Amino acid sequence: MMKGKKIVLGITGSIAAYKAAVLARALIKKGAEVQIVITPAGKEFITPLTLSTITSKPVISEFFARRDGTWHSHVDLGLWADAMLIAPATASTIGKMANGIADNMLITTYLSMKAPVFVAPAMDLDMFAHPSTQKNLDTLRSYGNIIIEPAEGELASHLVGKGRMEEPEKIVEVLENFFEKKSDLKGKKVMITAGPTYEKIDPVRFIGNYSSGKMGYELAECCAERGAEVTLISGPVSITEKHPNIRKISVESAEEMYQAAVSEFGSSDAAILCAAVADFTPEIKAGQKIKREKDDLIIKLKPTQDIAAALGKLKKDNQVMVGFALETNDEIEHAKAKLARKNLDFIALNSLNDKGAGFRHDTNKISIIDKENVIEFPLKNKKEVATDIINRLAEIL
Repeated sequence: MMKGKKIVLGITGSIAAYKAAVLARALIKKGAEVQIVITPAGKEFITPLTLSTITSKPVISEFFARRDGTWHSHVDLGLWADAMLIAPATASTIGKMANGIADNMLITTYLSMKAPVFVAPAMDLDMFAHPSTQKNLDTLRSYGNIIIEPAEGELASHLVGKGRMEEPEKIVEVLENFFEKKSDLKGKKVMITAGPTYEKIDPVRFIGNYSSGKMGYELAECCAERGAEVTLISGPVSITEKHPNIRKISVESAEEMYQAAVSEFGSSDAAILCAAVADFTPEIKAGQKIKREKDDLIIKLKPTQDIAAALGKLKKDNQVMVGFALETNDEIEHAKAKLARKNLDFIALNSLNDKGAGFRHDTNKISIIDKENVIEFPLKNKKEVATDIINRLAEIL
């Protein structure tokens, strides 16, 4: 999985920098091409000569070479790499990354990076546990960076606790697993519904909900990054898809989403029904703006098409269906009932009772429920939640 991969390895001013030599060598033995970017403080702990001998590439530290003025382009590095790994990452560097303080070549490269970024912290236990460090790590997670948690053990201070940079072989394993997952959905077609629906009352008013579409779009990006051909059926949202493997069908109403989903489902290997589809729509949609002529306005509603139930009836044995349930009470029982009623393979449950979950948040807290198990996950950013859901989908497929 690492053969031919281009890795930018960032090294900062930590005693754990000596492990970077072993790490670089391990990556190269796996077939990766490694370009090292080191901070000025990092050079106090390990020499560029040692590192360039291992990688067969000049080590980059400054924006330009002082001898001949050669410019080192952080932009080019950001486009070149398949992944960036910062190991060791000090508290100072983590803080700069979280807050965009681009005062050295490593941080400017990070800010220009198009590829996934992995961060392996290394520091004393109290520094790691400090609220500012934990807040900065949470910020990096919210950006989509992957944090390789430090191990527990004896530290440079001779104290014992959490803060040791993870061992090089474990870090390489994390990258290998990541690249392996990058292709585990190759050749699969996945249909995803996302966002709200708008049910028109008249030309200027509608019945809607608070869905931002963030969860559905993260699921689409995750599937596409792992090789799937994605059809994203999206209600009205303010975000856009990024990956070229995503084909978007824009809809507005529940009926439009129903028609698109039924049309696309037959050619799909899997469907993830993440949209917040209206259960009811006005029976009569006024052709002109309704004027305020009296105090009371009665709007008669009728049920919309149940997309999940309809697809559940059409589902073949080789197709996988994933549903979502947003509940406010008796969550597990309601989710299990929906799982059976709509012929789903598993359901992602979230509760409005969980702080940070549900609509308009960048985070979510889910439980994955199938016919036999209930697996609970902690509060995570929606990119990480999408990964948990797609990991389960990939296992089934």
